[in-house]
Amino acid sequence: MQTTTTTASTRLAGLLRSISTVVKGKEDVIQLALTTLLARGHLLIEDVPGVGKTTLAQALARSFDCSFQRIQFTSDMLPSDVIGVSVFNPAAQEFEFKPGPIFANIIVADEINRTTPKTQSALLEAMNESQITVDNHTHPLPKPFLVLATQNPIEHHGTYPLPESQLDRFLIRNHSSAPAEKLTALMDAADVVAMQDAASQVKVEESLLDYALEIVERTRQTEQLSLGVSPRGAVMLHRAAQARAFLEGRDYCLPDDFKRLIVPVFAHRVVVSSRYVSTQKKSEQAEAILREILDTTRVPL
Repeated sequence: MQTTTTTASTRLAGLLRSISTVVKGKEDVIQLALTTLLARGHLLIEDVPGVGKTTLAQALARSFDCSFQRIQFTSDMLPSDVIGVSVFNPAAQEFEFKPGPIFANIIVADEINRTTPKTQSALLEAMNESQITVDNHTHPLPKPFLVLATQNPIEHHGTYPLPESQLDRFLIRNHSSAPAEKLTALMDAADVVAMQDAASQVKVEESLLDYALEIVERTRQTEQLSLGVSPRGAVMLHRAAQARAFLEGRDYCLPDDFKRLIVPVFAHRVVVSSRYVSTQKKSEQAEAILREILDTTRVPL
């Protein structure tokens, strides 16, 4: 296991360097993106327009020899524009399913909060189950399957805030030169799936799980938050910590793997209580509350 982890870590380090030639000065963000991929999660990148959100998503997508689709979300887009539609075939006298752009290994969902909630919900089953259901027929999505979504801050005009159930599908949210199109693919789909399987075998001590669950419980008990971290959030943190350890060439987790991921994994899953709303953006306030909980929770030795 250790030999496999070390070899994979070397390849992932080369991948990180490759992406860094396009997205400069954002090594921590790139590491979080690779962590998301290894943990079989999805990444939500939030920031103001023009700072390289889409560039990062495209750079990661083009670094793998996988199928890739970019969906530009707009206010008039329909769910069928994303997942596909059944069309009647007169010759066969039956309906045939025409797959939409969601049927790819890596999906760049650009400005996801500019489309309506109805269309946003089309991604829920895909992100959670790696499948979509149309006309009572279930269609599996290719593996690996990763959604890299970008969104503008909700304070911008023409945006539809993602509901809590949708935000919970994303493993990590982050704030976020040569063109991404010139990147050379360094891995294929089989390599990614093998690394995901290996990352899921990284050892996690019971004391670290207790530490993570204590933080989750405190998010549910604090008066500053009206909504704490969901059970899915706790599972996602576990997977993300394993992926981070694997990314660094270890077959075991350290407390630091959990500490560094608490904010990016949990911040979009909690809701600040209306009694504690300040002049800060809600996302920044949620992060500050989580850091306070993190700083006052004993770390296992």
